[in-house]
Amino acid sequence: MFEINWVPIWLTLQLATITTIILLIVSTPLAWWLANTKCWCKSIIEALVSLPLVIPPTVLGFYLLVILGSQGIVGELWQSLTGGHLAFTFTGLVIGSVIFSLPFAVHPLQNSFNAMGIRPLEVAATLRASPLDRFFTVILPLARPGFLTAITLTFSHTVGEFGVVLMIGGSIPAKTQVLSIAIYEHVEMADFQSAHILSGFMLLFSFITLVLLYSINKRLYQI
Repeated sequence: MFEINWVPIWLTLQLATITTIILLIVSTPLAWWLANTKCWCKSIIEALVSLPLVIPPTVLGFYLLVILGSQGIVGELWQSLTGGHLAFTFTGLVIGSVIFSLPFAVHPLQNSFNAMGIRPLEVAATLRASPLDRFFTVILPLARPGFLTAITLTFSHTVGEFGVVLMIGGSIPAKTQVLSIAIYEHVEMADFQSAHILSGFMLLFSFITLVLLYSINKRLYQI
C-alpha cells in the first residue's frame, strides 16, 4: 500500500511560505515605485522584473547556479562570511524562488497601485495622516485585491517550480527535494502510482487555490 512521503510536501510548503513573505516585503515598495516613478530607467527595471516570465527556467537556474556556486560572486562571498555554501542548499532554493517568482508578486501590486493613483494619499496627507497611517488605512484597503492576488500567485507558482529548483538544489532528500522533483524522480523510476498521487495533490491544490482566488476577488470588487 502506498504511503505518502510528507517530507517533500512539507519542504515545498516551507519554501513557498518563506518565498511569499520575502517577496511581499521586497515587492511592495518596488511595485509602488514602478507605479509612480517617471525615472528613465523604469522600463529597464520592469524588463528585469519580468525576465523570469520569458526565459526558460533551466537557463535562469543555470546562471543562478553559476552565481551562487562556490566560484561565483555571491557564493564565494557567502562562503567567506559564513563558511557554508548556497548551491544545493535550502537557502539557495529560497534565493532562486524569490528571483523566479518576483514578477508574480510585483505585477499584481503594480497594477493595483496604478489603478489606485496617488489622489487618495494626497487627501490623507491633508488630514495629517502619517506615512504609516496612509499605508494601513489607505493603501492596504484599496490595493487589497492586488495583495491577495500577489500572495496566491507567488505561493502557487513556488509550489509548482521545477527547472530552477532542480538546477540550484538538485534532489537531496529532506533538504532540497521538493514536491515537483519528487514527482519527476517517481516517473523516472516508473513508479507511476506515487507520481499519480503526488501529481493529483498538486492538481487539486492548484484548482482549489484558483477557485478561492477568483471567489474572494469577486467579493472584494463588489464591496
